[in-house]
Amino acid sequence: MIVAMPGRPTIYDVAQEAGVAASTVSRAYAKPGRVHADTAQRIFEAAERLGYRAAPAHARPAGERLKAIGLVVADVTNPFYGDIIKGAYEAAREAGYQLILTHTNESPEVERETIEHELAQVDGIVIASSRMTDSALRMVAKQKAVVLLNRMIPEARCVLNDNDRGIRLAVEHLAALGHDRILYVSGPDASWSDGVRWRALRDAVADLGIEARRVGPNEPTVLAGLSAARRVAQLAATAVMAYNDQLAIGIVKGLRKLEVRVPEEASVVGFDDITYAELIEPQLTTVASPLYRMGLTGVQNCIAIARGAVPKGPPLVLPMRLVVRQSTGQRSRNSISPARGTTRPSKPATSIVPGSR
Repeated sequence: MIVAMPGRPTIYDVAQEAGVAASTVSRAYAKPGRVHADTAQRIFEAAERLGYRAAPAHARPAGERLKAIGLVVADVTNPFYGDIIKGAYEAAREAGYQLILTHTNESPEVERETIEHELAQVDGIVIASSRMTDSALRMVAKQKAVVLLNRMIPEARCVLNDNDRGIRLAVEHLAALGHDRILYVSGPDASWSDGVRWRALRDAVADLGIEARRVGPNEPTVLAGLSAARRVAQLAATAVMAYNDQLAIGIVKGLRKLEVRVPEEASVVGFDDITYAELIEPQLTTVASPLYRMGLTGVQNCIAIARGAVPKGPPLVLPMRLVVRQSTGQRSRNSISPARGTTRPSKPATSIVPGSR
């Protein structure tokens, strides 16, 4: 097993230097007899040049359980992960396991280095909202029990929210209020969930004969939502769906600063139903994700896979529901006033998807 300390060269760096796959580097250290001598020599020379050092392979006897599960989240300060962490902790506690929590600051590079460092210390890893590539996740799944939350690859057990259903409920709600155009304020480029939600929104508006536009990418934060609010006002959007609640909260606050009334002039829908959704004024209409259940289910499955009790199997899809609060209302016949520093756009947003009519 290879473990590279954060900040130092990783097996990916060695693989690039030696001109081989990262999995070949892993085998060269863990199972030298399975790598051709010339290739192994090239790998070790590349590692020496880069200053790479592998962790000792004698850490534990083969098959010994460590009674620990790693939980990797993109940003521990994001309230979205609070209930996921609580559910994960409860599942680990009930099974007599430790939970090792790390966060990656929304960085795929930090995520990769963090996981490499943890592999030798845990029986399995639960990765929430991974920003890594599919190929990097496959490599991890070959080495330890892995469960992915809000991400899907065939090689790992995956726990997903029913994004299609959640988005459709929100679109139907806005359409019933008379909105025929929806502006989607997207999340990070590297977010798998963001792509899934945008595709679900396009499908839903096509079925209902309305229109969707997309602006972004944006960081999944309140501050990014505050910045996005000006774009929302410039586009005279009467209905907004945000990638997550933090963006939506920032949009509501930003629109208030621009003297755009929510929901009288612009309805706003969030995603996830974090605690702050009820604290903002007006309270946020949002698609509720079963976050506690996701963390609980993820760790339970990871422990079961580590014990050899369950196969990877198809994704587990958790139900979502729409929570209607005060941030959505009947569409106003009046546009957002240019007198408040906003004008109608001279060109469309990043993406436009017309409906069927």
